[in-house]
Amino acid sequence: MTFSSLTFLFLFFPVTFLLYAVIRSHTARNLLLAAASLVFYAFGEPVAVMIMLVSIVLNYLFGLGAAGTRWDRPAVVLAVLLNIGLLVFYKYTGFLAQLLGSLTGLAIPAPQIRLPIGISFFTFQGLSYVIDVYRDKKNVQKSLFSVLLYISFFPQLIAGPIVRYADIARQIDSRTFSLDRVCRGVRRFCFGLAKKVLIANQMGLVADKVFSLAPGQLGTAAAWLGAVCYTLQIFFDFCGYSDMAIGLGCVFGFDFLENFNYPLIAGSIQDFWRRWHISLSTWFKEYVYIPLGGSRRGKARTTRNKWIVFFLTGLWHGASFTFILWGLWHGLWQMLETYQIVPTKKKWFRPLGHVYTLLVVVLGFVLFRADSLALGLGVLGAMLVPSSGAAAASAEILSLLSPVFWLAFGFGLLTATPVFRLLRERAEAGGRAGLYDGLSYAGSMLLFALSVLTLVSSSYNPFIYFRF
Repeated sequence: MTFSSLTFLFLFFPVTFLLYAVIRSHTARNLLLAAASLVFYAFGEPVAVMIMLVSIVLNYLFGLGAAGTRWDRPAVVLAVLLNIGLLVFYKYTGFLAQLLGSLTGLAIPAPQIRLPIGISFFTFQGLSYVIDVYRDKKNVQKSLFSVLLYISFFPQLIAGPIVRYADIARQIDSRTFSLDRVCRGVRRFCFGLAKKVLIANQMGLVADKVFSLAPGQLGTAAAWLGAVCYTLQIFFDFCGYSDMAIGLGCVFGFDFLENFNYPLIAGSIQDFWRRWHISLSTWFKEYVYIPLGGSRRGKARTTRNKWIVFFLTGLWHGASFTFILWGLWHGLWQMLETYQIVPTKKKWFRPLGHVYTLLVVVLGFVLFRADSLALGLGVLGAMLVPSSGAAAASAEILSLLSPVFWLAFGFGLLTATPVFRLLRERAEAGGRAGLYDGLSYAGSMLLFALSVLTLVSSSYNPFIYFRF
């Protein structure tokens, strides 16, 4: 466990912010943020923080090597071996042992290795740093504490977004701290917190109940409800956390790139992945897809490269065949779109594109959420084969559909579209941007108060991406 939400909101962040505001030296501010990040991570992961520190020091040394001309390639190779090796050891050893045992028939014990929170994120960022230095020697960072800050910065340490070093290298050395940035950052943080607490958690209660039942107990309507609720839960959980990270980064002078761009209104699976978890998609594009040849060598090679990327995308999320199949499921539809078997570029298909994309995404997330492949296929079967399900199970699910749930559901559907962005654009065009900003700041404070009240009164507050 890391800090509880309330401890973070009313102790850790205020103390860190006040110290940051009082300190005037840029170097001292960087040291403060690096120290605060280590405290944040070490609060519940005292052993894992040592793993991260060793990783950071080694990536710093590899970065120095990559900045040269004689040892640059060996430094990158060692960085790949270190970071991917850490992921394989802590995240996939048990999975590989079970897989090898099932293939050989040998009784291979699966080691119980505690997974450090956020290891998928900080290893990718460390690798990003070394590769970016190799590609452009000017990116090398001579200060170990600056590399420490980049990799361990607490707003995005344990659940992203993945921040490429090249995107914030200059901000580590020079950035602006101002009242305007603080206000905008706090507002963004409040909106993200509300997405997580007021929408994602409500959807999660229903999704958890549906996926805890045996598929034979599920009726078709209940199975679809659970799948849709989980889709909204994971979107608002991760989008909300990304908003909080971007907001906190803004407070301290950092500009993180957007991680979501209304993916649930996408008109194709290719469009969905341009909008969903943008930082992960960009990472795989920059460091895997393009080095493999990208789309430069014909459709067959392009398709192969995409299959590899989506296999790795699924595997990155977890050591399970459900995650791998989820990645390959998206790779399949990408291939069908590439060859125009699914005619997404045809004008007549475009009105259907949004429905088609949502169906693919929702069905895919059933595999993503299921604890086992058998359960995932069972839920999919309940969705696709009409059934009324068990009366007792249906009654349990109906008991969760309170007015609060429907309010969160409706507001979630609204927020998943760019309606508020369009309202802002209209306000700016009409010269009423100040009024819109005033209302949005007031609304953020109201949502913050509601979120805090919800956190106080409920113990249900899972962060899905913490386990990745």
